[in-house]
Amino acid sequence: MAQLAPHVRSVPANQIREITQAAWARPDSIVLSIGEPGFPTPGHILDAARATLDRDETGYTPNAGIAPLRQAFAQRTGAGIGREVDPGRVFITSGAQQGLHLAMSVLLDAGDEILVPNPGYPTFAMTAALLHAVPVEYPLYPEHGFQPRIEDIEALLTPRTRVLLLNSPSNPLGAVFSADLTRDLVDLARRHDLWIISDECYEAFTFDVPHVSPLAFDGVDGERVITSLTLSKTYGLTGLRIGALVLPAGMEPVLNTVMESIVSCVASPSQYAALAALTGPQDYVEEASAHYRANRDAACTVLDEKGINYLQAEGAFYLWADVSHVSGGNVRDWTLRFLDRQGVAVAPGTAFGSIGEGWIRIALCGDRAELLEGLGRLPGRPALPQPAGKRSAA
Repeated sequence: MAQLAPHVRSVPANQIREITQAAWARPDSIVLSIGEPGFPTPGHILDAARATLDRDETGYTPNAGIAPLRQAFAQRTGAGIGREVDPGRVFITSGAQQGLHLAMSVLLDAGDEILVPNPGYPTFAMTAALLHAVPVEYPLYPEHGFQPRIEDIEALLTPRTRVLLLNSPSNPLGAVFSADLTRDLVDLARRHDLWIISDECYEAFTFDVPHVSPLAFDGVDGERVITSLTLSKTYGLTGLRIGALVLPAGMEPVLNTVMESIVSCVASPSQYAALAALTGPQDYVEEASAHYRANRDAACTVLDEKGINYLQAEGAFYLWADVSHVSGGNVRDWTLRFLDRQGVAVAPGTAFGSIGEGWIRIALCGDRAELLEGLGRLPGRPALPQPAGKRSAA
């Protein structure tokens, strides 16, 4: 039998899917391993998609998407960075993942290096490898709050480094970059003539801190930042596959050509549903954000009671927790055993990189009672023994 391409055969399995599919095979499982918003889609969004079909608007759209939707994304982005964004810089994509693929396609040649976070979302490295590029992991260490450090990134630069990929709010960490750190990262890219791909899937969900986009520091018309956005998480539209890239001015002709060669255009019902989401009532976003915050706080209470360390999430809808006291140096195997014995699926930290060993990602987006039931089955961390001669307070 003819062989598949070597670079495809070498792409590792996605451990998030591995544990989640194992959980789906058990009808009674509590699934905390995948970021699937649990709210019904707002009716006005569904109505917009149906109306597109009812009027038989099912032909091709422009490669870059319908004009009103590009305008709506531009207005949302401009409001976030405090200045107008030309809708001509907005390119509608079939979800954030296709957006990342498109961005890497136009920036990376075979053998070029892209800096990706460790821990970070696994498709960052997977997509680069499928394009014959080389993902190079920059470390996010627990002792630094899982935040990137300029010196750690600069130490990894080589003549082949072309792109720095940033993700704030972070999946899996829930960490959020400050304005100062974001500015420093853009300055680093400028000094070393790097592109930045900024994955901002969770920009709508931050808690007591602002979301700061690298676009805010990239010049009026853009210079080196490509921003990847999606409505999958913001409005619970994971299955409609709708997102956008915000490009530096002048890149549109290239993206048109690349998009034509991959998928031509995004489905028109999804585009009109997205338009309704962006321009209609925003109750869904407000209610979802409040739900995720309340779930985070309730989950932290359970982990505190069990003595389990975690990173306090400032954004997204995940909690990053340390189970090294029970995982035995192989958290991937431990999550499979935990599912088998306790019926609860959590994502192993190694799905997101080597620094994730001993950690798990807990999705906070579902039903609170189910979340707390699942976390209640986690084995607690034993209390440290007290020194001889010391006694607990009465």
